Amino acid sequence: MPKMKSNSGAAKRFKRTASGGFKRGQSHLRHILTKKSSKRKRQLGEKLDIHANDEAMVRRLLPYS
Repeated sequence: MPKMKSNSGAAKRFKRTASGGFKRGQSHLRHILTKKSSKRKRQLGEKLDIHANDEAMVRRLLPYS
């Protein structure tokens, strides 16, 4: 039986945490940064846990993570 493939797009976007959850980055930090406050840009840099409703989908996309 061949190995399952991880979804390469999901592999770049989500990281597995030590407790078994997933972390994700936030959007809106690529360009048009001059009008955004320093506080807003700093907070956008933080990683967040994915929502519980999306957990099953990400687990399917990343079978070996």
